[in-house]
Amino acid sequence: MSSADAESGVDAFSHLGETVRAALSDRGFSTPTEPQRRAIPPLASGRNTLVIAPTGTGKTETAMLPVFDAIVQHREREGSTEGFCALYITPLRALNRDMRQRLEWWGQRLGIEIDVRHGDTTQYQRQKQANNPPDVLVTTPETLQAMLSGSKLRVALSDVRHVVVDEVHELAASKRGAQLTVGLERLRLLSGSFQRIGLSATVGDPEAVAAFLTGSRVDELPESETDADRDFSIVEVDVGSRIEFTVTQPEITTADDRLAGKLATTEEIASHVRVIREIVETHESTLVFVNTRQTAEALGSRFKKLGDPIEVHHGSLSRDVRVDVEDRFKTGDLDALVCTSSMELGIDVGRVDHVVQYGSPREVARLLQRVGRAGHRHDQVSHGTIITSYPDDTLESLAIARRAGEGLVEPAGIHTGSLDVVANQIVGLVMDFGEVSARRAYQTVTRAKPFHDLTEDQFRAVVRELHSNRLCWLNEDADQLEKSGGTWQYYYANLSMIPDEESYEVHDMSSRTQVGTLDERFVINFAAPGEVFIQRGEMWRINDTDEEGSRVNVAPIEDPAGEVPSWVGQEIPVPAAVAQEVGKIRGIAGSQFEHGATASTVAADLCGRYPTNQSTLETALDPIERHVEAGFPMPTDQRLCIEARGRTVRVTAAFGHEINETLGRLLSALVGQQTGSSIGMSVDPYRISFEVPQGVNGGVFRDILQSTDPDHLESYLELALKNSETLKFTLAQVAAKFGSLKRYQGRNRFGGDRLLDALEGTPMYDEALREIFHRDLAVDATADVLSRLQSGELDLVLIGDETPIGTSSRPSGQELLVPEKADASVIEAIKTRIQNDRVLLCCCHCKDWNHTTKVRRIREQPECPDCGSTRVAALNPWADEVVSAVRADDKDGDQKKQTRRAYKAANLVQSHGKQAVIALAARGVGPHNAARIISKFREDEMEFYRDLLKQEREYARTQSFWD
Repeated sequence: MSSADAESGVDAFSHLGETVRAALSDRGFSTPTEPQRRAIPPLASGRNTLVIAPTGTGKTETAMLPVFDAIVQHREREGSTEGFCALYITPLRALNRDMRQRLEWWGQRLGIEIDVRHGDTTQYQRQKQANNPPDVLVTTPETLQAMLSGSKLRVALSDVRHVVVDEVHELAASKRGAQLTVGLERLRLLSGSFQRIGLSATVGDPEAVAAFLTGSRVDELPESETDADRDFSIVEVDVGSRIEFTVTQPEITTADDRLAGKLATTEEIASHVRVIREIVETHESTLVFVNTRQTAEALGSRFKKLGDPIEVHHGSLSRDVRVDVEDRFKTGDLDALVCTSSMELGIDVGRVDHVVQYGSPREVARLLQRVGRAGHRHDQVSHGTIITSYPDDTLESLAIARRAGEGLVEPAGIHTGSLDVVANQIVGLVMDFGEVSARRAYQTVTRAKPFHDLTEDQFRAVVRELHSNRLCWLNEDADQLEKSGGTWQYYYANLSMIPDEESYEVHDMSSRTQVGTLDERFVINFAAPGEVFIQRGEMWRINDTDEEGSRVNVAPIEDPAGEVPSWVGQEIPVPAAVAQEVGKIRGIAGSQFEHGATASTVAADLCGRYPTNQSTLETALDPIERHVEAGFPMPTDQRLCIEARGRTVRVTAAFGHEINETLGRLLSALVGQQTGSSIGMSVDPYRISFEVPQGVNGGVFRDILQSTDPDHLESYLELALKNSETLKFTLAQVAAKFGSLKRYQGRNRFGGDRLLDALEGTPMYDEALREIFHRDLAVDATADVLSRLQSGELDLVLIGDETPIGTSSRPSGQELLVPEKADASVIEAIKTRIQNDRVLLCCCHCKDWNHTTKVRRIREQPECPDCGSTRVAALNPWADEVVSAVRADDKDGDQKKQTRRAYKAANLVQSHGKQAVIALAARGVGPHNAARIISKFREDEMEFYRDLLKQEREYARTQSFWD
């Protein structure tokens, strides 16, 4: 540290009072960290401040030392306050526990009471906090919502002078954050102005996030409402320069052959496991980040199989399990944790000296957040290894690593104008005051930055909707909002803006402990008795499911392969800037190959620009080299290619998930409109694949791209979304937050079409569209792409065949799932599940009889009890419309295909009996595939079920084309 820095450090601590400085000395804080050097002076002066610095560099103390000092000095001058002095708000309950432990010493040393409050806080503790408020309360955004309406707590909250929001970037990008900003404005009505402090490890747009935190700036307020406490400072410690990355795709060795034998998996996966184990063995404490809970469970199960001291950590594990592995990792009993974003935030697990990112991190912010957890104490450099699996994965990771080194972080993507949040907070204001003027409610909401542009017309439309749903009353004569009979119940049922979705607790019957949770969709689709799945990195067999208690009872088993459970969660979208850099790499490498360069030469050149090795780059360049050798034009950041073969048309476009999703929806809607057929679509960051009717070629797609008016793109997309499950699903969630539906209980429990018809033209419909546009699509950026295509700034090339680049996409599903050669217990579980599935039997001869029953109860040769015919179709148990089509004997119209399919199924059952019923009961196995599977000669019945499993996997891989 230079003398100037030392002086700066002394100056930083000199802004604190004598009592706190003495505590600093006792704690061993001789010199401050860089965030403390730079942030304590503005914080000590009472200024709103956003502090951006790597995890573990003392951000918590940076924020709280000036707050503690203010509390101590106020107490020394005026005595103790009656209420809360400061709120420390975190997005996770686990962080609450961490913060309390981290702040406890300071509280004891300074005589400051610190407590925690969240959804699991006991009633006794809540009452105690209301009667005798602690000086500092650590809480969550949702608990703050509950506190704002309590009579005693409102008195306690009136003394708040400081609010710290931890991991503010996590909240800024969600509706939870939008709700919190209005909650802070409601708090301000109680307490007057207070200091706002935001903490984050990575932020791409600091000015926007700081404004999100502090509310409307002075120049944005009406003249009658000047407000000097809205200004802010930003203290940003460079993260990228303190982090080193290595990107590697492991080479397969002979050791991997042996490891693969132990794991019953492929040599490629074994190579990944081997490299991770080597990294773990050469470091003291390693975090292995993965992008999904499924991958965490699958990878964790491999380490369990090998007996490694490595555990799994993610949000669907029970709190006790998570706390246990955190503590064991912290004490050194575990060498590594395989974790998801649950460990991105600042949960204290002790010192981490290396981070592995398994697969592309998809975003710069995510990579910096994750790798920033390693080796950051005492200004050390953080080290991370990204392990990749295929060319797109490698090139994407290289682009992200380079951009991370330069600090090119994506914007937070702040939700603006969320109308369901407005509805929620209007009811909150009515709860606060009993009655409140509509004008005051509007001003309060719009002082929060996400709602600064909310119009009075939009606000009044929301109020009228709440009035019609009887959540509050609008007295139009007095322009007053008043409580109704439904106000209280609605508010406390909707403290959170996270959509209500059913989850099932998983309980181990042998130890009588909770293992974790499963989403309703997994339970419905896979959780039959006898089914085997992985959770906590261990194998479990389902004993039974308690539907009413939302509980799955399981028992542990020894089994190397089972179904990996799925949880609700979106794929992390790859930003346009990252995808564009991948396109640029393709262009550079392609040009070099065209001029005769070898893969070794091109790889050596790129190694000078990106943090990787020669072997990894040569593997990643293989599709590009083959593409050039075949003579195809190269898709780059400046060129789109349309390729077609058979019924597949593919647009290779390096624009990232959101632009490609937007282009895909536009093209599928307009091509479908022209052809009168449904167009299947699958999207990744570098290509959009379509399944088209016979006779549709790439020229149709080219013409649409060249002729669609960019100015009308939003209108086209709205029309395209009207029949989509996405809109119906989102609309149901939004309607629940408006109180128009009972609390959301699963996608199959409401009539999506009827809901759409009923709510079109309401604020709920507008909000559902807004959310989809914000969450999934990029309208403005896509309109710009169309403009550049039509002006000739971007090339558009039509290719009459599939290409190496077009077909080298990211594998569907996780490469660590069930091994291709599933063992006997898995096949037995598949057999049990199918035998217990229900099918609808329908007579295609007399057309009068139909009956739903389990497969295992069906005779070897099913026949109609009415007419005795064996021409019986086996259908999905909900296929009532097919039965109607058969009875009507439709030969044309929309039901023609259904009738034909039923007759094909009946012919198959007539020829092959129960075996055909079993095949037709498997997921995604229609009459054509069932006939092909049945026709194969086998000596073993298990091989028949193995073939059904293979077809089910193929259906899961291509399902997006058919849904």
